Amino acid sequence: MRRALAVLATISVFAGGALALAQSDIFDPGAIAVHEREQLIDAKQQSAAAMARSALLEKQAEAASSEADRLKKRSAALAARIQSAEADISAGEARVALVSRRLSARRARLAEQQQPLLELAASLQQLSRQPPVSVLAQPGSLSDMVHARAVIDAAMPVIERRTADVRRELTLLDAARRQQAVALKALSASQAQLAHRRDALTRLENEGRLRSRELMSSAQLEADRALGLGEKARDIVELMDSLEADGAVRAELAELAGPLPRPRNPKDPIAVAAPPAAANAELTRGAYRLPVVGRIVTGLGEVNESGVRSRGITIAARPGGQVVAPAPGRVGFAGDYRGYGKIVIIDHGGGWVSLLTGMIALSVGVGDTVDAGAPVGRAGSDDSRITVELRRAGRPVDVVAMIG
Repeated sequence: MRRALAVLATISVFAGGALALAQSDIFDPGAIAVHEREQLIDAKQQSAAAMARSALLEKQAEAASSEADRLKKRSAALAARIQSAEADISAGEARVALVSRRLSARRARLAEQQQPLLELAASLQQLSRQPPVSVLAQPGSLSDMVHARAVIDAAMPVIERRTADVRRELTLLDAARRQQAVALKALSASQAQLAHRRDALTRLENEGRLRSRELMSSAQLEADRALGLGEKARDIVELMDSLEADGAVRAELAELAGPLPRPRNPKDPIAVAAPPAAANAELTRGAYRLPVVGRIVTGLGEVNESGVRSRGITIAARPGGQVVAPAPGRVGFAGDYRGYGKIVIIDHGGGWVSLLTGMIALSVGVGDTVDAGAPVGRAGSDDSRITVELRRAGRPVDVVAMIG
């Protein structure tokens, strides 16, 4: 009889947990899960945008009239595909984290539901092993045993319903495991694709360097001059001011009329050569882009822990992330600079200048002309932060406001 009462007590505990076990199976993410979901959405959008840019650049490369222009467009297209693969990896990592979190929740819920069933099964097993003849030798009336049997029969539908919940939870757990396997496989494919595209870009950059070897002498002179300006400048702002002044002088010289052609007939009047039409270098909203895939961690004007106010935005990039030119222009400085890592300063013309800092490798040199999206360098290997500053006539401009 005591065994029967133990079974009844187990059934009571099992039934008492019905309210807790009847909760919805919908995954309710916490703050971390919400953040991971937002990262997943952002990464998918960045990947789609990068692939769209790559497709456009590929079309431009096919339509290019010169081999040099074709090479530039192909490099920019490959850089966009690299950024797409990086965004796919970020999306894959966020997806794996979400699925793993859901899998852990399913396992915890299954363990919660299994425990009462295990206790009940153990009690029923002990009761079933008791020989029927032993009932006559135990104290208590036969009516008590009949009553315990009736209670057990009444509890069987509840047991079947609860075991059905466990079976459903096992099915969901198996589905979550399959989702995790698919997410891990997609992540591995994105990583392999990224490595392949980086190798292709390296080969293309080497090809471009071989073709431009005849220009090395003049480029070296300009690089030495930029290096001298960097050594003289007291800080990076003064360096940018010097390069802006050089860019303004260069633009004025470019607008001067060339030598007057000599007429075939000396009696004919000399034609006045018109100055070349100035290129429209005005940056408009939508003409600028983020140089690297990642999330913005510092905005314009924010004060960091050291009390320094940011003059641009800082992006948390993937390890070894591809850094591209945010807009077309001419490289005024490329190299190491005083605690900023390797930096690139791009003169867009019209008084617009961009500064990119925090890279560990560069793909451009001083004097190079770059298109928007052209590869300029790579981010660091661990906890990399790429900072981009946009200035016009020496004044900081909000990069986010310029992005389409």
